[in-house]
Amino acid sequence: MKILIGTLALLIGSSHAACPNQCSGHGTCGVDEVCTCFPGWGTGGDAGGDCSDRFCPHELAWADFPSRGGNRHKYAECANMGECDRKLGQCECFDGYEGKACARQSCPNHCSGHGTCEYMKDLQFGIVYNEYYDGSSPALSGLGAGGMKFAQDYAWDSDRARLCVCDAGWTGLSCEERMCPYGNDVMDVIPGFDEYATTDSNGIPGLAGYGNEVGQIQTVTLYDAEDDISNFVGQTFALKFTSKLNETFVTQPIMWDSDLDVVAEYIEAALEKLPNRVVDDVVVSAESSSGATGVVINVSFIGRFVQGRQHKLEVVTDRCEVGCTPRITGLANLRSFSDTTLSTVEITTIGSHQSHECGRRGKCNRKKGVCECFTGFIGAACGTITALA
Repeated sequence: MKILIGTLALLIGSSHAACPNQCSGHGTCGVDEVCTCFPGWGTGGDAGGDCSDRFCPHELAWADFPSRGGNRHKYAECANMGECDRKLGQCECFDGYEGKACARQSCPNHCSGHGTCEYMKDLQFGIVYNEYYDGSSPALSGLGAGGMKFAQDYAWDSDRARLCVCDAGWTGLSCEERMCPYGNDVMDVIPGFDEYATTDSNGIPGLAGYGNEVGQIQTVTLYDAEDDISNFVGQTFALKFTSKLNETFVTQPIMWDSDLDVVAEYIEAALEKLPNRVVDDVVVSAESSSGATGVVINVSFIGRFVQGRQHKLEVVTDRCEVGCTPRITGLANLRSFSDTTLSTVEITTIGSHQSHECGRRGKCNRKKGVCECFTGFIGAACGTITALA
């Protein structure tokens, strides 16, 4: 009798120990001594076994072999860009990838502390608003600030792939390089140049000391929603200027006067008062458009520091009250969108000069942000000739 009981106990103990490693405490032992693992547990990345290993998070694979139907980017452990630590259930991502399942790209060197790491879906076209809304059609007109951010991008990696967006004055894939001053190539040959002429072929006044060379002219057109520009009188607005180093400057409040010549004077003074002489010289004119339904403001960039193509001005028209700067009332009745006449900013005269880093007569020292001029040239942007090279 004692032998029979001992034999039964042995058999019962053997049946409970039949599943490998008793499923490691992370599963149940079933038919044919097969473990059914609890969620998140398996062996070597597969279901079953002794349930001693963890699974790692899954995400859309960055790269994988196509399925029979030709599909790619299937869900994969660690997105196929990392190794799974089976003890911890955590992904150890390869260089350049990060996140719970290695689902997003890292930005190189954390953008060197001189930029932000942005998802591809958040990247913008252009630096200023009217680079995209260039006034070439009513649909591409209007006023605003900043680059153009397109509607939702449904590409599979739009919220995973990332890129550095550098701070002002910095450039490079990891924002590790400084930018250098921009200026005109002093040796550039201007077609049709006449040092004795005072206007160009279109009758535009030439730059003082430059014959018939002309500066870039930007035209700001503002329309009142009620086709009555007198509604602007007494209101205040501001202009935003973005330098070639992507530095942004906003003017002091500009008061709208009933006399458009006074408005032009206010705009000219406000731009030339911006810090660091970033706009060293401009000429501004303002006149009413046909039927006095709008105002055409021409801003001619004639200063040495603003030669060549500049970023378009941006008009700050929204109300900015207590705690906001610059404190302005805004142009409340501004017509920004219409089927015909729209307020917008355009480049109406390209100008005679170019704008190159170091004036194309030097090399930028990327560590210092200083131009190292070629022999025979000096200046911040190598714009002065010291000898005939």
